[in-house]
Amino acid sequence: MTKMKADGVEKQFHQNGQFKNSLGFVLACVGSAVGMGNIWLFPYRLGQYGGAAFLIPYFIFIVLFGMVGLSAEFAIGRRAQTGTLGSYEYCWESRKKGKIGYLLGWIPLFGSLGIAIGYSVILGWVLRTLASSLTGQLMVEDSGTLFAEMSSSFGNIPCHALIILIACILLMVGATKGIEQVNKFMMPAFFLLFIVLAVRVFFLEGAFAGYEFLFIPKWEYLLKIDTWIMAMGQAFFSLSITGSGMIVYGSYLGKNEDILKSCRNTALFDTLAAMLAALAIMPAVFAFGIEPASGPPLMFITLPQVFKQMPFGQLFASFFFISVAFAGVTSLINMFEAVSESWQTRFKMPHNAAVIICGVISMAVGIFIEDGSRVGSWMDFITILVVPFGALLGAFSVYHILGWKEIGEELSIGREKKVPDWFGKIGKYVYVPIAAIVFVLGVIYGGIG
Repeated sequence: MTKMKADGVEKQFHQNGQFKNSLGFVLACVGSAVGMGNIWLFPYRLGQYGGAAFLIPYFIFIVLFGMVGLSAEFAIGRRAQTGTLGSYEYCWESRKKGKIGYLLGWIPLFGSLGIAIGYSVILGWVLRTLASSLTGQLMVEDSGTLFAEMSSSFGNIPCHALIILIACILLMVGATKGIEQVNKFMMPAFFLLFIVLAVRVFFLEGAFAGYEFLFIPKWEYLLKIDTWIMAMGQAFFSLSITGSGMIVYGSYLGKNEDILKSCRNTALFDTLAAMLAALAIMPAVFAFGIEPASGPPLMFITLPQVFKQMPFGQLFASFFFISVAFAGVTSLINMFEAVSESWQTRFKMPHNAAVIICGVISMAVGIFIEDGSRVGSWMDFITILVVPFGALLGAFSVYHILGWKEIGEELSIGREKKVPDWFGKIGKYVYVPIAAIVFVLGVIYGGIG
């Protein structure tokens, strides 16, 4: 593994290579960020907390977290030239406490593996539903019954295993090469398919009620603290700030790339993905008089009911679940890569061996939580406690332990102008406390993202 000297002089780039250009990097980061939260949570939360009024705090937090939080993870990865464990060790070594940093790094790393375990179960459901839509089974059978079958204990092993196998194979093609090529195909396809769905839904009779739900502003919601809390949580988790996954992608970023520009583009496309999901889903739900929902019931029960009533419903159901599968797989490979790179580097093992071990562990644990209630409890534990705490550790390690001088130097590389010092003050005195608030409120509310 290549590393950086203490004075910041680069010795060489990562042994896994690097992204060829900023487009490949941004698409990889967008692929990691765009996931289930954009599809099954954002549309409902947008309507639930004030419609267009919700977008005001949401955009504020997206800008803050995207520019100050996401940039910190990219920058420390590129600075240390390694992923989670090495980057935390690098930060704390600046205080001669590298071993503490290494040990702390296992927390966000466990978060990435934990999400991957639960995510692969859910993606197995997506693959099973996609197969049902392609065969037509989804159009003739009760969606609630189908979901109950596949979300039962040991009820979806083949599709679950196939998802993990696909993710592992894509990474074993070559870390940076595989990630870049997959996202260059899957992310444009995701946006194209959702655009097609959104346009089709626009012409449904009764769709206007969905647009009212989404976009007619209820300004009084801006005076409610829950609106700001949910917007904060949605923005934080939507950008995939975990203290782990984006760090490893940063370690694959070339020194000629502008990190802040990449952060801006990642935040922009992630937000567009969430808005497209809202435009494709909620107007269709209202057009057929079905009560809107969030989470798995929206995707696996409510939407199949919508597709059954749509002209060419089987076709559009297939489009939808293909696009969801693309978004999910690109997120899953980021989780796997975050874990695999750290094991590869720390234990001096081949990259492919680390990927295989990661996949085997995910399947070995995931097979016992295929039941819907079990995977729900697992994901609650990981996303409410482990991931936000890991993200907080990352923010604290970068802005308080390593400090602005060094991270500011890294952020200024690839730019014409140096990043101003006030940026570091926002990171240290605004972003880090908010990351702590996200963690605490997540525990109090039982999840806010």
